[in-house]
Amino acid sequence: MLCCAFLLMGKTVAQEIPLVSNISSRNNITLNGKWSYIVDPLENGYFNYRLEPFKDNGFFENKKWNTTELSEYNFATSAVMDIPSDWNSKDQRLFFYEGTVWFEKDFNYKKDPKTKGILHFGAVNYDAKVYVNGKLAGTHIGGYTPFNFDVTHLLVDGNNFVVVKVDNKRHKDNVPTVNMDWWNYGGITRDVTLAQVPNTYIEDYLVQLDKKEKGKISGWIKLNSELANQTVSVSIPELKIKKSVTTDAKGIAYFEIKANPVLWTPEKPKLYDVTISKADENIADQIGFRTIETKGKEILLNGKKVFLRGISIHEEAPFRSGRAWSQEDAITLLTWAKEMGCNYVRLAHYPHNENMVKQAEKMGLMIWSEVPVYWTISWTNPDTYANAERQLHDMIYRDKNRCGIVIWSIANETPHGDDRDAFLSKLAKYARTQDNSRLISMAMEVTSSSNNINTLHDNMNEYVDIVSFNQYLGWYRGTNESCKDMQWVIPYNKPVIISEFGGEALQGRHGDKKERWNEEYQEELYIQNTQMFNRIEGLAGVSPWILVDFRSPRRQLPNIQDFFNRKGLISSNGIKKKAFYVMKDWYKQKEEEYK
Repeated sequence: MLCCAFLLMGKTVAQEIPLVSNISSRNNITLNGKWSYIVDPLENGYFNYRLEPFKDNGFFENKKWNTTELSEYNFATSAVMDIPSDWNSKDQRLFFYEGTVWFEKDFNYKKDPKTKGILHFGAVNYDAKVYVNGKLAGTHIGGYTPFNFDVTHLLVDGNNFVVVKVDNKRHKDNVPTVNMDWWNYGGITRDVTLAQVPNTYIEDYLVQLDKKEKGKISGWIKLNSELANQTVSVSIPELKIKKSVTTDAKGIAYFEIKANPVLWTPEKPKLYDVTISKADENIADQIGFRTIETKGKEILLNGKKVFLRGISIHEEAPFRSGRAWSQEDAITLLTWAKEMGCNYVRLAHYPHNENMVKQAEKMGLMIWSEVPVYWTISWTNPDTYANAERQLHDMIYRDKNRCGIVIWSIANETPHGDDRDAFLSKLAKYARTQDNSRLISMAMEVTSSSNNINTLHDNMNEYVDIVSFNQYLGWYRGTNESCKDMQWVIPYNKPVIISEFGGEALQGRHGDKKERWNEEYQEELYIQNTQMFNRIEGLAGVSPWILVDFRSPRRQLPNIQDFFNRKGLISSNGIKKKAFYVMKDWYKQKEEEYK
């Protein structure tokens, strides 16, 4: 398991412990709420005037300001921000800001020699340095995956504080790289938790239908220590299951249990209450059981052919904009998807928060989950690959028990080339070593040729289970009318998903259907594209771009875009555009067709 924090130069500066699975079910102190913050564009709190990192006297020490010593910062009198959040939407001065902001939070803690303190972050964008009581706990690179540190040795009885240096500057060798089409929201963007767990605790577990044998649930339970002969248990009361097993020399206990659970489907998203436990610890989860596979050009859910009626979604909050993170945000976004008739969501272009994944599963939505290997990554840089692999690992690790996830996506719209193929094929192979029970895909691009023939050719075809591609006929090329003449050549015996299509419209702007930027043009684009899709052999799903208008610094057209990508079927204020209803009607037809 990868457990080192990567910096851009590949150096390990701190040791992360493996992720504590299902953190929300532990004995937790929430550190959400008001945090003090200091904007530090020159990183004065980290470097001295010779650009040498401070060993002491940095902002991480959180010194109490007084008039007898020289100190040029003071968290106690600084502004405060609600966490989780992003600074771009919380502080008007920071709307376009990319750089360093320091965050500080005070909390009380009662030490217990029988327990450890695990400080867990759902996500911090992008480069996080975490200090507890003035001492470095560890670092993490990557804006959309969770991480945690064992801070037991840094905690004291009574008053404690945590300081986080957050830097969201873009760099060529990052994942994602410098160029992207969404807002680079900076900050502590997901839940912060201090878990108090036993010294020997259940670190991780897997519970799923057995891959080889029907009528069986199998899996494993892993302790944080390599201790043999420890008794651990899995319980599923509704299935009358209570199984105790003992750990091997690596601290892992494997189990197989005969069972015939009701299988999870979008129509009946059945989840079972599951408890993973040992003598001094109980972890509650809700887990569903299903199979997902391909056969020729079909996707089979529980052995039945299914069409993925989808929508792409960014992790952007409805109504207020800014980074979405809460259960309420998830319910709002996913309810709109259900109203459209979706049974599937593409969570783009990075792993979304756990609230989103769990809520989608409860609401009967299959999920495509993706890492931000987006556009032109530094294909030949080994540290960039290590970063991408780490993010892929953490995405799969966190959500391996979520039956709603049916597709792991390893990339989006990457340019063809030998270096790219080497990078992505290695990533695809790695994904299969981490989870061989789900489908692998990526969003490819179609190359056009003469005579209105569109051909998909991508060397990555042999590494994916589903051939997915983005196409923007009627927007970035061609016209809406040209959809009628287009032919598609997809020379692979695999299911096909149109992972993106669409065009922009400002909600409330109306006009002729041949005039861009109005609702009628977008509506016609969807009418013509969906009619064209009916002619694509092997089409097994679509996920239009996108559910809701979202902020993007690339989208600058005054009075229409105003730094929003307007391809949403719903406005940023929650008002449905005319194209929304085109998709709703088409999905009704597909639902009837696949009953």
